[in-house]
Amino acid sequence: MVARAYTVAFEGVEARTVEVQCAVTPGTPGFSIVGLPDKAVSEARDRVRGALTALSIALPSKRITVNLAPADLPKEGSHFDLPIALALLAALEILPADAAETTVALGELSLDGTLAPVVGALPAAMAAAEAGRALLCPRASASEAAWVGDTQVIGAGGLGDVVRHFTGQAPIAPAEPGEVTGDASARDLNDVKGQERAKRALEIAAAGRHHLLMVGTPGSGKSMLAARMPGLLPPLTPAEALETSMIHSLAGLLDEGGISRTRPFREPHHTASMAAIVGGGKGAKPGEISLAHNGVLFLDELPEFPRAVLETLRQPIETGEVMVARANAHVRYPCRFLLLAAANPCRCGYLSDAARACARAPGCGEDYLGRISGPLMDRFDLRVEVPPVAFADLDLPASGESSAAVAARVAEARAAQAARFAGHPAVRQNADADGATLEEAATPDAEGREVLTRVAERIGLSARGYHRVLRVARTIADLDGAGTVRRPHVAEAVSYRLVSAKAL
Repeated sequence: MVARAYTVAFEGVEARTVEVQCAVTPGTPGFSIVGLPDKAVSEARDRVRGALTALSIALPSKRITVNLAPADLPKEGSHFDLPIALALLAALEILPADAAETTVALGELSLDGTLAPVVGALPAAMAAAEAGRALLCPRASASEAAWVGDTQVIGAGGLGDVVRHFTGQAPIAPAEPGEVTGDASARDLNDVKGQERAKRALEIAAAGRHHLLMVGTPGSGKSMLAARMPGLLPPLTPAEALETSMIHSLAGLLDEGGISRTRPFREPHHTASMAAIVGGGKGAKPGEISLAHNGVLFLDELPEFPRAVLETLRQPIETGEVMVARANAHVRYPCRFLLLAAANPCRCGYLSDAARACARAPGCGEDYLGRISGPLMDRFDLRVEVPPVAFADLDLPASGESSAAVAARVAEARAAQAARFAGHPAVRQNADADGATLEEAATPDAEGREVLTRVAERIGLSARGYHRVLRVARTIADLDGAGTVRRPHVAEAVSYRLVSAKAL
């Protein structure tokens, strides 16, 4: 008799169904697992044996073979313990065969039979819903998986609970979704004294998901401004929250099964490796750019990042997804993020202050910022200088707009974009518009076109830069509540590249 159970193997955010086949046959006693298992899966036989012993279930003196199909798909992780145990219990006729076959299971078994939480419960629940099966998982992971309302989620504390549930002795009630969490610690924009131009650039970046580079001396407020960005962004929509949470589920970052409506804000250190930023390592795990999906990726001290790491950002910025290619895996992750970067004008940081600049000024500025390649620099829609704030201004009371006031304008602008691009599923904000969609939405009036043409010829805008100016102009028009992109909108959009051209 061959008993079957079902589980999943993860390829990025996609959970592929795996059939766990178990046969108990006469022959030399043994317990083998085949089907391209990794070390953690191969060790499942000892954990399953220990868990069954804790339940006073003795394995017969026969040959036990477990096959994980499809056999050419790599199987990684300890979540295969529970489905292997289910298939074995069904093969021993302790559990009804149909119980295991109508359930997608995942969970790590302890030697005493308890179930430890595993990563990936949310995408596993999505796969179970598509297959028309229930999901069986550890109780600690059930509230996370229960957010997928199209399938029944059963959270068990141990293997004994599973046996009693399927034999009808003590059925387990379906799990309830975890709490929707928010970020109550968002910092307010009116804490920043001065820097009105940088604040305006921050607002435009938040409204249209435009990439922003801030260049200024140390202590001028670049990191302080960046920390205020989450307070300007609208909450995640339900669809965006599910997309983002699936990635965070694979990374084990969901707290107590709760799904957050706050947009991610990731700020990796400049010593981070390429695998940490882009994704990779064992199992091709998601990197920082994917963990920032639908949120913000803040790269402080941008020129200090390794050149190879920075260059890998170019394609994900354009496409909104990254392919992590390894010898045994090709995994695709979404990474539609807002890139926020900060840099000093030179290594010493005081290029504009003759009294404090180093002896290599002004050449050190070109060398330092030259670490950022032209193609990557061209992908920043907004580039703004952040000058030092006068000491006298620091003693003044807060007089600028609060984050709530700016966030209200950002929300209105994003609502206008959602209505405009309702017929284009791939376009969510102005930064995503391209081709005919961009021409239809952001074609300026005659005066605006004249300004843009003149500037493009004078400073040598690339085709990418030309289109990015149009997108920024469209966002500025949305913030003004204007239906047409006009000359002032184009002029302001162009100014964020002209200033940078002079400074950089």
